[in-house]
Amino acid sequence: MTKTQETVLEISLSALEHNYNFILSKIKPDTKFLAVTKAFAYGSDACKIAKKLENLGVDYFAVAYTKEGVELRNAGIKTPILVLHPQAVNFKIILEYNLEPNLYSKKILEEFLEVAKQENKSNYPVHIKFNTGLNRLGFTKEAIPKIITTILNDNTLHVQSIFSHLAASEDLNEKKFTQDQINEFLKIKEEIEKLLPYSITTHMANTSGILNYPEAHFSMVRSGIGLYGYGNNPEFDKKLKPVATLKTIISQKHILEPGKSIGYNRAFIAEKTIVTATLPIGHADGIGRQYGQGKTFVEVNGKKALIVGNVCMDMIMIDVTNIDCKEGDEVIIFGQEQSAEDFATTANTISYELLTGISSRVKRALII
Repeated sequence: MTKTQETVLEISLSALEHNYNFILSKIKPDTKFLAVTKAFAYGSDACKIAKKLENLGVDYFAVAYTKEGVELRNAGIKTPILVLHPQAVNFKIILEYNLEPNLYSKKILEEFLEVAKQENKSNYPVHIKFNTGLNRLGFTKEAIPKIITTILNDNTLHVQSIFSHLAASEDLNEKKFTQDQINEFLKIKEEIEKLLPYSITTHMANTSGILNYPEAHFSMVRSGIGLYGYGNNPEFDKKLKPVATLKTIISQKHILEPGKSIGYNRAFIAEKTIVTATLPIGHADGIGRQYGQGKTFVEVNGKKALIVGNVCMDMIMIDVTNIDCKEGDEVIIFGQEQSAEDFATTANTISYELLTGISSRVKRALII
């Protein structure tokens, strides 16, 4: 990788391919693979990520909202796209762009059915979500007869898949809860398969589910964070490669004498003479104030440098007293050596939040 001259998020397509192949090795050859590209592909670049994954042969994409699916279609993505959290106001757009909605409640099912009828659709693919314990979205098992009766009343809709979501698949202390969820979904699957006159896809496993619960793979699996290099487990993390590396540079260095302060609210006051470096990145770029005050370090020429004082909107300051560096030198915020998970942990948060919070004003650079 070349040295950067500005703040940039480098996106490695070779790391993405490595992660895809690793996860693929954990499932049976006939199990379908759904790639989750919501939230700008976990803060990277959804369209470029999707194009690479489409070339690799994924069977499905999933996005959270309709707009995200439209962007993929406009980028030329032909693979089926599941919209996980559609709203009724966007149903005509979903139909226009050949997106496939998750119908998770009686209201959403009936409203989508009505719009699909108005648009003269026939056997339009939809996905039905069941709540087995996460308690966010989804029908209960008791709703099955009504769902199937509504859908089979005419040929407007076709059930492409049924699915659910594991709540704690990364936490092996919650194994009983997870197994109860799997068993509940098995009952739902069996009942629906008896009522429908055609076969459907079934899926439940997220990244941690893929790695920890092979019995929950069913006919398709869903992976989001794993594709981007994080397995929610130190052992799996070793086998994955972070796709995103956040880099910046040193804008200016300062010498702080004892008693001198740095940044807003004089949050850091030097007790001895130190050297600081100012970086052109801040909380408006996704590096929040919670990372300041000496909690978190970045990497400068292979050495750790603590963030000092309060993180500013556009800048952070680091302690480079014992580091040989100069203005213009590259700084690694997170990437291969210090992962986004390591960085996020210092502020009691998770890689998901850090990655998806990187601002759109940070330049994305594709690394083949």
